[in-house]
Amino acid sequence: MKIGVLASQGAFVEHITTLNRLDVEAVPVRLPQELRGLDGLIIPGGESTTISRLMLDYNLTSEIGALAKGGMPVFGTCAGMILMAEKVTGDNLESLGLMNMTVKRNAFGRQRESFETELAIPVLGEETFPGVFIRAPVIEHYDGGVEVLARLADGTAVAARQGRFLASGFHPELTADLRFHRYFLDIVSGNR
Repeated sequence: MKIGVLASQGAFVEHITTLNRLDVEAVPVRLPQELRGLDGLIIPGGESTTISRLMLDYNLTSEIGALAKGGMPVFGTCAGMILMAEKVTGDNLESLGLMNMTVKRNAFGRQRESFETELAIPVLGEETFPGVFIRAPVIEHYDGGVEVLARLADGTAVAARQGRFLASGFHPELTADLRFHRYFLDIVSGNR
């Protein structure tokens, strides 16, 4: 299995390290030709406007969109979730529009409002998952086959799946817990 990690900006190194810990070949993706031969793609956290602009500048937006619509699994974390959403509240950001959901950027405020919390994510088992939220987005609205996988204590949706697409407002790559990445790999291999 070969997983690409969009390496335009953001926490791509941490995703590659996590995938390597799972004995998966992980490669950075900066150019369209580096998308060839991948079994899946991760779009990391970072600054969504910057990542979106770099994807456009390097002709990655249409290529990723075509591959995803052709069946390639995609996992977006934080900024990656924003880029996968059909709509982004209060922003004219050009997203990939892969998931039938509306997300709100920086839903908790600035950097100083970043936080960590334990999340119940039933698809990962009974043990809670460490949610690391850094200037995190949330899912405001969803429909059309989107399954919410995790919510905060107040009911706010922070992770979802739609078919072969997976998104989280938090950063699983910044924890020692490998279960969220393993879940994505199960989607890639067709086991979920």
